[in-house]
Amino acid sequence: MIKMTRRLLLAAAATVPLMAGSAWAEGLISIIVTDPANPYWFTEGEVAKATAEELGYEANVSAHKGDTNTESTLIDTAITNRSVAIILDPANADGSIGAVKKAVDAGIPVFLVNAEINQEGLAKAQLVSNNAQGAALGAMQWVEAVGDSGNYVELFGNPADNNAQTRSNGFETVLSQYPDLNKAGQEVANWDRTQGYQKTQSLLQANPDVIGIISGNDEMALGAIAALKEAGKLDQVKVGGFDGSPDAVEAVKAGEMQYTVLQPVAVFAEEAVRQADNFIKTGETGAASEKQLFDCLLITAENADKYTSAFVLEE
Repeated sequence: MIKMTRRLLLAAAATVPLMAGSAWAEGLISIIVTDPANPYWFTEGEVAKATAEELGYEANVSAHKGDTNTESTLIDTAITNRSVAIILDPANADGSIGAVKKAVDAGIPVFLVNAEINQEGLAKAQLVSNNAQGAALGAMQWVEAVGDSGNYVELFGNPADNNAQTRSNGFETVLSQYPDLNKAGQEVANWDRTQGYQKTQSLLQANPDVIGIISGNDEMALGAIAALKEAGKLDQVKVGGFDGSPDAVEAVKAGEMQYTVLQPVAVFAEEAVRQADNFIKTGETGAASEKQLFDCLLITAENADKYTSAFVLEE
């Protein structure tokens, strides 16, 4: 009965606009993500917004699309709007430091999600997937699919995002244990499906005998699958992804992708807002450390049916 009453209260609250400066709103939480056209970042923003509103804040979501100038402008807007906190998926590990510092200097606590910056002590928290653990999970599953010998290629994410190198290093830690597996090529595809498609075309032309493609995220992997289909090689080349996006899970179910590594984006997006709420009210996040890692989960054909909604896998 209590849960039902709470749902009804939340539903009623959702029908009334939360105006900045209203008598009962807790203030504005500005949420800045990379690009909501990608379902991963869409989920990140929507979960953070819903959590903020549930806690009584006004919330808005904007996107920098990987551009640090846009990010800086959005931080300026958040400052002008007197945000009580900022939830930020940083555009660049180094290039976003100035934007975070600007918000902090304005007295606004910043909580980073999904990606880190290369400076500690500015953000109140940095909540990210355990990318090394997730990459190792994926690489082990990928070896199971392709075997322990042959040529393969890698699709690398955005070099300005530390996650790209961490995942690539995690793949290498596992794959280097198999001396007969040879990385014949690597291309940067910037987390993008279209670039994944184009770069896979180039990789296939240069390396027609590849047995597998290991990818730093699902969007690039889905682009690779499109290129493999076009080349008539999907049944010969095994593909692995990373994120746990709905499209990737469907590709796993269809046998087009061998696995995807689920990043718990819904978990850490919610947690970031709750830590922001704690900090606003108590001056403490409630977490033991600034940098916080959230373990990833492996999705294969065996458990894909337990994927019940965007980026959620039932135990």
